[in-house]
Amino acid sequence: MGRHSPERRGRWVPASALALLLSLPGCTGSPSSPGTAATPNSSAAPQETSSSATPTPGTGHMTPASPLIPEVAQKLDVGLELPWSVAFLPNGTAVVSERDSAQVKSIRNGQATTIGEVSGVDPGGEGGLLGLALSPDFATDRWLYAYFTSPSDNRIARIKLSEDSGGQLALGEAEVIFSGMSKASTHNGGRIRFGPDGFLYVGTGDSQRREQPQDINALGGKILRLTPEGRPAPGNPFGDNPVYSYGHRNVQGLAWDSDGRLWASEFGPDVDDELNLITPGGNYGWPTVTGAPGRSGLIDAKVVWPSTSDASPSGLEIVDGIAYTGALRGQRLWAVPLEGENAGTPVAYFTGQYGRLRDVTRAPDGTLWVISNNRNPDFAVILKVGR
Repeated sequence: MGRHSPERRGRWVPASALALLLSLPGCTGSPSSPGTAATPNSSAAPQETSSSATPTPGTGHMTPASPLIPEVAQKLDVGLELPWSVAFLPNGTAVVSERDSAQVKSIRNGQATTIGEVSGVDPGGEGGLLGLALSPDFATDRWLYAYFTSPSDNRIARIKLSEDSGGQLALGEAEVIFSGMSKASTHNGGRIRFGPDGFLYVGTGDSQRREQPQDINALGGKILRLTPEGRPAPGNPFGDNPVYSYGHRNVQGLAWDSDGRLWASEFGPDVDDELNLITPGGNYGWPTVTGAPGRSGLIDAKVVWPSTSDASPSGLEIVDGIAYTGALRGQRLWAVPLEGENAGTPVAYFTGQYGRLRDVTRAPDGTLWVISNNRNPDFAVILKVGR
């Protein structure tokens, strides 16, 4: 996980953003105590837990009732090795990345098939072939996007995913559209997803370079927003700059609620894993603070897991107002009820049953796929969720 490890491109910085950075206290990296964010009850992490609606601490708002209990529909033992991300073709075929092998595999009708290997991947530590995303126009352009670690940096490529008359899939050559994200043995980020606006959102890590998250000119410790061609998206908060939000440590999950709000899961250091509601141009505090200390000029997390042994939240999906995130070190599925901009008390399911959970993604048929990690071989658990 790299929690105990120490922790470009030049672009114009607006005067207002520079003033904010200069006004921040010294970056000590000392964790803060949780503030007003919702926190899980450390004594209540059973497979099936419920709670009544109660005020979110410090907000005065009512939180929704607990989510419905997810039901396991199927466990697919298909021999995956260190899977990192899963995306779905329109016909329901799952496309999975394997971090260390750099292979992309498909899962269809309970069978896994190797599609191909992404060229230029340099696995090591937490780096390798990481996030996958399909173009919003995949039916016509056939682009598969991949975030991966190269020998020199982390980068994003798009790859034609062709299909023959017999349904056999094949990878084309990788076309790098964005590069320069610093790499390290840990904190490489890696989650990519297309948003409702058609732009590509990218979660990066600080790559053990603690000066980067507060530097608008650096790509580490950020959420980036790009066009499908890899350029800064129009309307980004800092002009012709890919940075969408900053002050992150290691973003691992991205998902939108039904009103188009972006949420992100993020690794803390030894304490304070986070679920954040993302505001364009927002500063989320790392390495100055973690969690929800209520520091002026910084945005508090909506959910804080004080103990990283309970969480290490990775892939994120939102279904019917519930944010589901897989926990790596915590080895459980967390479900967080959302109501507008507020988050309720997290509820844990399947604690210790399926090992480390890397990704959580909704399939076209409405089921939720949860991918295990480091079981060797790994598997997918298919859940029925929703109302």
